[in-house]
Amino acid sequence: MFREIVAFRRSPQFNDRFRHDLRELLRWRRDVRRFRTDPIPDALVDELLDLACLAPSVGNAQPWRFVSVDDPANRAAIIANFNAANERALAGYRGERARLYASLKLAGLQEAPRHLAVFCEEGTSQGLGLGRQTMPETLRYSAVLAVHTLWLAARTRGIGTGWVSILDPAAAARQLRVPESWSLVAYLCLGWPVEEHDEPELQRTGWQARQDACRRVLRR
Repeated sequence: MFREIVAFRRSPQFNDRFRHDLRELLRWRRDVRRFRTDPIPDALVDELLDLACLAPSVGNAQPWRFVSVDDPANRAAIIANFNAANERALAGYRGERARLYASLKLAGLQEAPRHLAVFCEEGTSQGLGLGRQTMPETLRYSAVLAVHTLWLAARTRGIGTGWVSILDPAAAARQLRVPESWSLVAYLCLGWPVEEHDEPELQRTGWQARQDACRRVLRR
């Protein structure tokens, strides 16, 4: 009779220094809109994407799909898309709030050396539907977790990330000629920040301060 020997890897032990650094990483992960134009090495972007793919996903579906937007015509179309969406958004404000909105820098599309569009593969067979029969939206949540993982990984290498949400997602998907089953989750700008802050830019510019309400826990 043979006895099966199973080797278990010992999980890493995280010390106080690591926990402090993790908190600092979360504090300094800011939405960047002001980029230097210096290029990011392709090998470094590949490394960040590998780390993003370690993100958790519902049913191990791994539904995220990355598109590197490099073609000048595609970038110009995305910028035009943003400008049109931004004008529509501005029209929804009045008075001083409209003036303040118009003064905000809401994207670094012109300067950022790398553009990444992150899609969710809505029809993926990976995971065989496990965990998303009752909450299918968790598929997109999984893609968002990949975005967050990429964001944190980029920050550890000094790279800033900006999430451009002022876009027509369907028009962006058509422009990038992706499969119909892919839905746009995030359009990201990546680059070296011109300046770094641990305070959100929207707070510094007076748009709105962060609130403590998110820390409230309801007990039922």
